[in-house]
Amino acid sequence: MRALMVTSVGVTCAAALTLPLAAPASSAPALSSASARPPSLTTEPRTDTTDTSGTTAPDGAEPRAAKSAAEPAGSTQSLPLAPLAVPSNRVAGAPTVQGLPQRDARPFSLVGVVWDDAEAELHGTVQVRTRATGTTRWSDWQDVETHNADHAADLGSAEREGRTVRGATAPLWVGDSDGVEVRVRPESPATPESPGSQDRAATPVPLPEGMRLELVDPGEDPAPEPARGAPANRAAVPAVFADTPPTAALPEVLTAEIAAASAVNAEVAELGATVIPALTQAETVESVNLAPGAKPYIGPRPKIVTRKGWGADEKLRERNFGYTKSVKAAFVHHSATGNNYTCKQAPSVLRSIYRYHVKSSGWRDFGYNFAVDKCGNIYEGRAGGVTKAVLGAHTLGFNTNTMGIAVLGSYGSTNPPAAAVTAVSKLTAWKLGLFGANPKGKVTLVSGGSNKYRKGVKVKMNVISGHRDGFATECPGARLYKKLGTARTSSAKLQGR
Repeated sequence: MRALMVTSVGVTCAAALTLPLAAPASSAPALSSASARPPSLTTEPRTDTTDTSGTTAPDGAEPRAAKSAAEPAGSTQSLPLAPLAVPSNRVAGAPTVQGLPQRDARPFSLVGVVWDDAEAELHGTVQVRTRATGTTRWSDWQDVETHNADHAADLGSAEREGRTVRGATAPLWVGDSDGVEVRVRPESPATPESPGSQDRAATPVPLPEGMRLELVDPGEDPAPEPARGAPANRAAVPAVFADTPPTAALPEVLTAEIAAASAVNAEVAELGATVIPALTQAETVESVNLAPGAKPYIGPRPKIVTRKGWGADEKLRERNFGYTKSVKAAFVHHSATGNNYTCKQAPSVLRSIYRYHVKSSGWRDFGYNFAVDKCGNIYEGRAGGVTKAVLGAHTLGFNTNTMGIAVLGSYGSTNPPAAAVTAVSKLTAWKLGLFGANPKGKVTLVSGGSNKYRKGVKVKMNVISGHRDGFATECPGARLYKKLGTARTSSAKLQGR
């Protein structure tokens, strides 16, 4: 098992990676009128869970809890999949389709499918349809990316072995919805080419056991905060996104969990800050402790929206933070959540992915170290400090001494916005510069085990690589992958190389 350094604010290291997840707050309005709902829904069985106080949460959702003014509430409805009705003209031997017929649900905005065995693969297709909240309007069928195991903690790591990790599809952002339908079709392998094989039906590839549909409600956006003093004689900057007008500020409230996640950024922002302000090149160099006479190959620090800024519920994650020794490379990803979001909605997308990673997939925290939206806003991802070598769960086999950047969206057939590519350049110029890495250079990494490189193999890669460079995957999408050369050149230029 590879080494893992763990620390926390006010928590002993002995408890690292063993603390249970706290029950999240849950908030969901009552269902709207059933007059526009599928008529069969009233006879469906309901799966309930009950909390220790005896209150009941219907439809497999988490028990309700009081909403904190400091942390936005959210919820996850977990619904077991079952074989769908067999049509009368179904071909004998055809694979069984699993899913859910059209049904009501409490409002949600993101969907995904999980299953019991994290090592099992879903060989097939997953498609969903959703109904916009308060309407009778159903979407077209949308494909969900099924191969998602490559975004995970390394095999044999404490994070992987010390938790109940589940297999999972990529999450898909569907917007505010209150109805859902899903179907999962297993693959049918070709009939073997052998004498008499044309007379035998191919055996369907079995679907993973324990499949459940996860419906995630991100909760409300965090309230903006009043301006306060900031370090280094710089004014505090409220969390304002590229297409979001400023709004009125509300009083500050910090929980212990928020304070801990914020304190690790003390060298770059005050406690409870929603944004880490940008610095000029000169200010960035001045803020870094360089050896006498050393040339500062580091880009100007970009503005970064903190976890508090995008409304991370700090009670969801494990309390301690995991670190590696350095940041030698950056892996660029796409989130595969689709492109149907506005930049104002990006914090909600992040909260949904975060909840899906922790509550649905069983990870200790948000998987990526940073995220970038289509407008070029940069967000702090996994907790532990933006200047530090935080261990992520983004590139199976290559999480050690690297960072993961997820560009929100799907970029297999869609070009990434120029603003997003520019943001990747700015972020890597600064963060890689903190650790002396050249964005245009090469680096040798040791594989922790993937479907492309077995464990222990030394692999020479670009310092800025795509996910597919370490794992046989489509990520970060062909169109985004083609832009990495531009990102490397721009990043190195920002470093003064």
